Amino acid sequence: MFSSTARTVLFALAATALSVSAAPGLSLKITGPSVVDGVPNLKVSATLTNTGDESLKILNDPLSPLSTIPANTFSITNTAGTTPYFTGIKAKFVPQRAAELGSYIALAPGESKTVVHDLSKAYDFSSSGEGTYDVEARNTFYIVQDDDKLDTIFAATEAHTTEVVGSLAARAVPTGHLSRRATYRSCSESQRSQLVEAAAAAQTYVANVVAYLQSHMSDNPLYTTWFGVLTPSRWSTVLSHFISISSVPFSSYTFDCSCTDAGTYAYVYPDTFPVVYLCGAFWPAPMTGADSKAGTLVHEAAHFTRNGGCDDYTYGQTAARSLASRNPVQAIYNADNHQYFAENSPAQS
Repeated sequence: MFSSTARTVLFALAATALSVSAAPGLSLKITGPSVVDGVPNLKVSATLTNTGDESLKILNDPLSPLSTIPANTFSITNTAGTTPYFTGIKAKFVPQRAAELGSYIALAPGESKTVVHDLSKAYDFSSSGEGTYDVEARNTFYIVQDDDKLDTIFAATEAHTTEVVGSLAARAVPTGHLSRRATYRSCSESQRSQLVEAAAAAQTYVANVVAYLQSHMSDNPLYTTWFGVLTPSRWSTVLSHFISISSVPFSSYTFDCSCTDAGTYAYVYPDTFPVVYLCGAFWPAPMTGADSKAGTLVHEAAHFTRNGGCDDYTYGQTAARSLASRNPVQAIYNADNHQYFAENSPAQS
């Protein structure tokens, strides 16, 4: 017979063992050819395996190797420490909204998911040259709980090494053109109608921002919420971005509605102005307000190199506010911070 103290200890040990055995886990392995003759043939497979004891719902983040959208998903470095030039897309994505839309895959314990990536669609090796490269994928994943809340998990990774020889040219990206009217690709009449309204609302947002910044050149709640403590140089940078965005009307953009990614709002190739690709999460979004259609167009416009080439250091209002507080230098180059500043929802003065 065990004493009550011994039983308590045994129960505690058993509970600890159960919590350890049930801990979620992922592994991520990159495989591909050991030698590649020509960058257009550079394809790798990313295999994600559930190594834990519970089923997982894993968000289909455009930055994760689960997505085939050519985002900056991979770290690619040669023996000299040089990396190829990223030529892929930058996207508008809200993790919580993607979870609500059911944009995730389910993996049972021991189950794997493999996605093939054509790296020539996102990376140009012309400057880094021939050589041996280590290819490693982004290993941060969002786990969707039953209540649609999100947790973050880091996968154990295994990189791939390949030698790249021959042609280093990247594939050409479809170009757009400037015209007095918008151009639509694969868009229904309903989608075109929504884009006309969204373009007009986005133009109003940007005009209001330019007027606001030009009349508010000292710390104020709206600016500091999204861009942190105001300094003349950072204020000038933000203003220059919005002036550049406002100089070409959204009504002259090229809109491509062919993207089928359910959890992503939109994306652009930063050097391919003014083409915007609209995805699944864009269409149910409100026309204006937080994470709106009009705001999404502002977000994507901020990504274009000619408008400042803003990045995606973080996604979502909560993370964007935090970024402004702790790292205003990054906040003034984060596309979501530009969007939320323009949307001003909830409103601040």
